[in-house]
Amino acid sequence: MKGNRRTQASRSAETRDALVAAGRALFAGRSFGEVAAEEIVAAAGVSRGALYHHFADKTELFAAVFEQVEAEVIARIGEVIAVSGVSDPIALMRAGAGAWLDACAEPAVHRIALIDAPSVLGQMRWREIGSRYGLGLVEDLLAQAIGVGRITPQPIPPLAHVLLGALREGALYLAVAEDPKRARREVGETIDRMIEALAA
Repeated sequence: MKGNRRTQASRSAETRDALVAAGRALFAGRSFGEVAAEEIVAAAGVSRGALYHHFADKTELFAAVFEQVEAEVIARIGEVIAVSGVSDPIALMRAGAGAWLDACAEPAVHRIALIDAPSVLGQMRWREIGSRYGLGLVEDLLAQAIGVGRITPQPIPPLAHVLLGALREGALYLAVAEDPKRARREVGETIDRMIEALAA
């Protein structure tokens, strides 16, 4: 019995993973509205019933894809920070912000996280998911900076929300820029100046 349950759970997880992977590949290439549920299940090699067993609808599958993208981007930012060899929290914040902007310039992240997610999920849910993954990292870096005297002591949550909002808006600016390379440089310089201005 236990073996059968484990096998069922394993198969269920594999089916869900296949749907998310298929959805991600399709959503990365075309807008949400242009991707049909039938395409997703065909690409995943599962039935339409399997889609609705795991997700209420295509929007909920998209939400799972967006969460996966957000988790991966934050993990990459954490890795950039970890291997930077830098100990100054202000420099770490700048490195993390740069890694975020670079990730948002990638076509798949750009389309899923910046173009489609706000409209498909709505602004509130888009912000809530993004904050769930990024807010903790921003708060940790601010706490480090305050702890070593690089930033004047102040309430961390509002400051973290304001910085995260600036990073989101910078990324959205990149998403629609006519000259992405120039926009990336200018947004990066703007964010760097904002972070440097926090220094005590």
